[in-house]
Amino acid sequence: MIPLEELTQIAIQAVLKAGKIIHNNTHKNINIEKKVGGNTYASQIVTKVDKACEEVILKHLTPTCTSYDLGLLTEETEDNKSRFDKQYFWCVDPLDGTLAFINKRPGFSVAIALVAKDGTPKIGVVYDPISATVYHAIHTKGAFKNGRPWVTTSQNNYLTYVTDKKLADTPNQNKIKDILHKKVMELGVQDYQEISGAGAVLNAILVAENAPAIFVKLPKKEKGGGSLWDFAATACICKELGVQATTFKGNKLDLNNKHTTFMNDHGVFYRS
Repeated sequence: MIPLEELTQIAIQAVLKAGKIIHNNTHKNINIEKKVGGNTYASQIVTKVDKACEEVILKHLTPTCTSYDLGLLTEETEDNKSRFDKQYFWCVDPLDGTLAFINKRPGFSVAIALVAKDGTPKIGVVYDPISATVYHAIHTKGAFKNGRPWVTTSQNNYLTYVTDKKLADTPNQNKIKDILHKKVMELGVQDYQEISGAGAVLNAILVAENAPAIFVKLPKKEKGGGSLWDFAATACICKELGVQATTFKGNKLDLNNKHTTFMNDHGVFYRS
């Protein structure tokens, strides 16, 4: 049996170390580099902070890959396909929400997941450096916030739409508006309100903390829609909270896609 509790604690230490690097650079002017990504600007940028966070995380995780025969997938390193050969693999986003980070606004985080070969997330760990909050979950063992059992209590009389890009700036805003209006009618609430600007990881956390809420990535032909590392950790956390994390059509998220790391083919839908 793989020691999920032990590996979770290692992942927590890793996100905290990365969080220190982020904190130390929060008020500095950071140079932006371009990289191969999806069709959005946010997916095509990287900084020295992303790379430094990945480096410190790997110092914690790499020994476990040897000890427990684990694969590894991390955003700033080329996919070595070990995730297809091993029974479990680490899935790492060293700095999610880089755009928020370089613009010096909240919405960035660190995320680590342990994912089974069949795409089931077994561990999810997220650190929000702004609030100094660690969220984590272990498959069938519950979700935790700063080490204490996390029980979501929010039940607003409106629907919260959580999004990285403001609805007014979204190409498919009419389709999104239709989804929102249908959900408002279904729930019998007054209207919807928008929370925008965070990366995908904290957007999922915001869905959990602002029920009823939704976060949507529509299916599309272009590469994008986030990648495996944007959703693996929160898929585990949300499952333990009873928050739905699925494809746009409501099917299980494929968190070990053999063809791509991008999620654009089937989209993503979080709802609480």
